[in-house]
Amino acid sequence: MKSRLPVKLGFEETSVRLPISAILPLHEVPERVRKSVKYGQIAASIAEVGIIEPPVVARDATDREKYHLLDGHLRIAIMQQRGETEVVCLVATDDEAFTYNHRISRIAIIQEHKMILNAVKKGVSEERLARALNVNISNIRMKRNLLVGICPEAAELLRDKHVPLNAFTELRYMKPMRQIAAAQLMIAMNRYSTNYAKSLVAASADHELVEGRKRRRKPGLTEEQISLMQKESENLDREFRVIEQSYSADHLDLVLAAGYVASLLSNARVVRHLAQHHAHILGEFQKIAELQQAA
Repeated sequence: MKSRLPVKLGFEETSVRLPISAILPLHEVPERVRKSVKYGQIAASIAEVGIIEPPVVARDATDREKYHLLDGHLRIAIMQQRGETEVVCLVATDDEAFTYNHRISRIAIIQEHKMILNAVKKGVSEERLARALNVNISNIRMKRNLLVGICPEAAELLRDKHVPLNAFTELRYMKPMRQIAAAQLMIAMNRYSTNYAKSLVAASADHELVEGRKRRRKPGLTEEQISLMQKESENLDREFRVIEQSYSADHLDLVLAAGYVASLLSNARVVRHLAQHHAHILGEFQKIAELQQAA
């Protein structure tokens, strides 16, 4: 009988409770992030049900009493803000099969919609969901019904984009083909704001809007201005198609470079070495990887 090679674990076998003061973050949490809705939602979730997924740390190569924070910067910042002094963490090892970067949590609104549907299906009350996400019940219900009136193709295009809730309200004024075109323009321009969605509705022809629904116009817009917006929208779409041909080569180079960075972060030994000796470089690499996931 052949002997089996021992399986090397990605973490130490037991989690550890660490002083937060012993954990060295790779980067500071910016003030704008602390004021964001997502930060408030995570804080409310921790207050309601505690930390579900422990932060991930790596032991310092020289000082065994210190740990480098690989994942969980927002959770640690919130714990500090709450006045906590200790937190339970997972301690990463050298296992190359473990990917730190896949733990980055950037939940798009459609993903949140699906999460809410699954939670409601499993019997979680809307009241508890509202407390955990730091929103009122009407917000939960709006997210639950997010894709009502949105064609599947447009929903698929925007599935991992950070689109405001009210932007979907604007998309519902359009017929399916116009919804798809609007979603493509939002992605091409990297603009997902409600105001941009409103401008796309205003620039739509009457036959592109849902019958029986009034055109959404901003106060003061004349028929001439609406017509001009429609022409500019058509021109933008044509120009985008032309630019896309030359842009694709540059975009391919960027995707390959970002993919290479992501592959580096999939190697736990590389990540651990960077965390211990070049923390600032690791922080920049993680930002690139986050942007790639959000794109």
